[in-house]
This record gives sequence, structure tokens and C-alpha cells, in this order.
Amino acid sequence: MSPPRPLPPRTRVVVLALLAAIGATQVACVTVRPSERQVLSRPEMDPAKDADEEVWHSHVESAREGAFGGHGAAGGGCGCG
Repeated sequence: MSPPRPLPPRTRVVVLALLAAIGATQVACVTVRPSERQVLSRPEMDPAKDADEEVWHSHVESAREGAFGGHGAAGGGCGCG
């Protein structure tokens, strides 16, 4: 019985890169303690309520669709709303 052949260098690099990626994702998983949830629930931590974010999305939408507005008051387009 012959000894196992070593992996080619390219295969070693791919295997090491995959192991590094898996290790990096495992480090990113954290548990939020109840005392930290209070800080994370503050209004300034919500990106949806950020005025600058809304301005940016409105700008992107107007550039992409060629339309602007529709984010403020309600109306039916007849001029009555």
C-alpha cells in the first residue's frame, strides 16, 4: 500500500481559503445580551428613521426612474389631496 499523495498547491490554497472564510464567519456570530438590547433599540440606531438615508434613497430613486416625489403627503393625482 502506497502512502497518500499530497494535494496540489492550488487545491491547498482553496482549502485554506475556505477554512479561513468559515472561521471568519464563526467569529462574527455574537449573542446580544439583554443589557445591550436597550442600547440597540434607541431611535438613532434605526437606519430607516435616518433623514439622510431617506434623502439618499429619494435621490437614487429619482435618478433611476426619472421620477421624483411621492414620499410626503397622500394624494390621488387629481389635485384634491
